[in-house]
Amino acid sequence: MKPITFLYMENTIRRRRKSVQQQLTFFMSVENVGYHKAVDVLWAGEDNQWRTLGATHHSAHGQQHEYWSAGVSIKLSSKQALPGNIRFSLRYRVGEHDHWDNNHGKDYHSDADSGILLGHSAVQNILCDTHFAEGAKYVPVKVAVDSRQGADRVVLHWTTDDWTTRRTTDCSARLNLWDKLHASNARNPNQYGVQVWAGIIRCRDAFRLQYSICYHRGEQTYWDNNAGQNYILQRDPLRVMILNLHCYQEKNQAAKLRQIARAIAELDVDIACLQEVAENWNDGHGDWQSNAARIINEHLPQPYYLHTDWSHLGFERYREGIAILSRYPFLEQQSRYVSDDQDIYSIHARKVVMGAIKAPYIGLVNVYSAHLSWLQDGFEEQFNRLHDWAAGNHGKDVQATLLCGDFNVTVDSAGYQLVVNSKQYDDQFMDVNQHGLFEKIFRAEDPYWQDLSREEYRIDYIFMNRGGKLRATSAEVIFTEADYGRVSDHCGYVMTFEPQP
Repeated sequence: MKPITFLYMENTIRRRRKSVQQQLTFFMSVENVGYHKAVDVLWAGEDNQWRTLGATHHSAHGQQHEYWSAGVSIKLSSKQALPGNIRFSLRYRVGEHDHWDNNHGKDYHSDADSGILLGHSAVQNILCDTHFAEGAKYVPVKVAVDSRQGADRVVLHWTTDDWTTRRTTDCSARLNLWDKLHASNARNPNQYGVQVWAGIIRCRDAFRLQYSICYHRGEQTYWDNNAGQNYILQRDPLRVMILNLHCYQEKNQAAKLRQIARAIAELDVDIACLQEVAENWNDGHGDWQSNAARIINEHLPQPYYLHTDWSHLGFERYREGIAILSRYPFLEQQSRYVSDDQDIYSIHARKVVMGAIKAPYIGLVNVYSAHLSWLQDGFEEQFNRLHDWAAGNHGKDVQATLLCGDFNVTVDSAGYQLVVNSKQYDDQFMDVNQHGLFEKIFRAEDPYWQDLSREEYRIDYIFMNRGGKLRATSAEVIFTEADYGRVSDHCGYVMTFEPQP
């Protein structure tokens, strides 16, 4: 396959009571030879004015290629005519090289309202979505087949449980099925000898759908399985963030709290577990208006549900505690000391907050936000108490238990080994980053750890119970100089979780 390959374009005119508009959609395959790349469609209508339309990454196409797509809609008005018939070429810029698919210098041509123009494939998945529409219970699939190849039957083979079970759905060549699905009155005559087949996969509440396309012609059978990877749609994963806020010890503190809120919003975090959440001491009565978690929540575009509690006097002037911010309501909230020491004037008095949260398409998850003591100051007793508490809350309907936060033990310590050798909980960041490269970039700058090497600095974790029905699918370090900037003496995690296939 060439560095860039034209797969299909669709040229339709939609006529509604008060408007007429022409929709142009382009789909292409690009060889993944570099991270920094630009893909454009250069096109001209009947006015002969060339325009550049930027394409965006769509999804993976096999191991070495990617799908890219571009689209534009032009509405007819007194000041703007429709493009009508168009001609176009595709350009792929990577490094210092330009690659073209311009039909061997002749450009590609598409007549107005002519429907689908296929590139070099006899069968093409036209929609190829990667995510379910919000609340979708079914997935429409549209398949174009070159009529010169013909098809007697087109069948979708699909699964929602990673092929433990396989189902099939026959497609129909009746175009009105597609039109009814999309309430479109586009004529879509398909002047280029393209058969359009449409099918509906009833996915119900499945988190993930995989499918491939099989078309039959006489005794022959042909497959389109996305270069061996199948076509995959899924719901949004559960995004969990953890961060130690450093108890109001930061310069430009107000700006940094706003920056944290910005990250939660932009990264679409569902649950944020925060430690060293401070508010003014006020003779032990606290001051809700100064509570750092409340302020972060106030800066979110839509406030989250907030569960917070405090443990002890911090830095001689704050009530220091922990918090959970959740996009979804808490079905249950708990809070308790896990330390033997419960003296509010002692730094070793450690409390943990728990929230039971039911996330759409994920299920019930028990989340604990913890800030435990150092190894020599009570970590073992505190973790064991947290472990027993979490085990008592983990019923059959709980998909996973997540222990999140600052555990104050390094990866090579006896405290860390206590956690992982119990074979009850796994370090999710370690599971995702199999090679351990993250240890060199994730570090705390707390003076307590100043004598340790950079590789030993990781003290913040998300532990998930073994046997949990979720799996971690990505993990990244945030609040570094490379993204949102430093907001604390700790960096933070954002991790994503999905149901086990």
